[in-house]
Amino acid sequence: MADPKHDESFKVIDRRLFNTEGEIRDEAIREERRKQETEPAAATPLNSSLSAAQKKDAGSSKASQKPEPPRETPPAEANSPKPSRGLQMLINFVAQNAAMLLGAYPDPRSGQPIVDLEGARELIDMLDGLRETTRGNLAAEDDRLLLDVLGSLKLSYMEMTKAAAKAMQEKAKARP
Repeated sequence: MADPKHDESFKVIDRRLFNTEGEIRDEAIREERRKQETEPAAATPLNSSLSAAQKKDAGSSKASQKPEPPRETPPAEANSPKPSRGLQMLINFVAQNAAMLLGAYPDPRSGQPIVDLEGARELIDMLDGLRETTRGNLAAEDDRLLLDVLGSLKLSYMEMTKAAAKAMQEKAKARP
């Protein structure tokens, strides 16, 4: 009696689209046609343009003309991320706290502006790190908001730093 493990076999199927010369494999074209014939309702404009190019390539003489690889480039709008309300709220929260530490909002108890340049710098650095980390992955609206907020906060920080340095110099001159 034969061993059942030795009777079992498996078949390796090459599903790559291109052969070693970089040309589209005939089997890949046939398989794509079969898929499109079995699923005609699910064909999208991208798939139908892809199949038309493949049919043209398959119909032409294979020895005289190399088929071009299929190009599947979706529209730019489909790849761009959607604006995130949560991210916008995070940016606004951190920006408002940084602005408060730069003296933009008075303390509700004392009515005096709060100035903490080190704390403001940390929050600005946090937003800067967020921008660097998410570069290229944000919706245009979110990226624009982050860039505007960072520019405004950095400008305010520079103005406050210069004003603080000037006040320190005047204070030092007043003390003989």
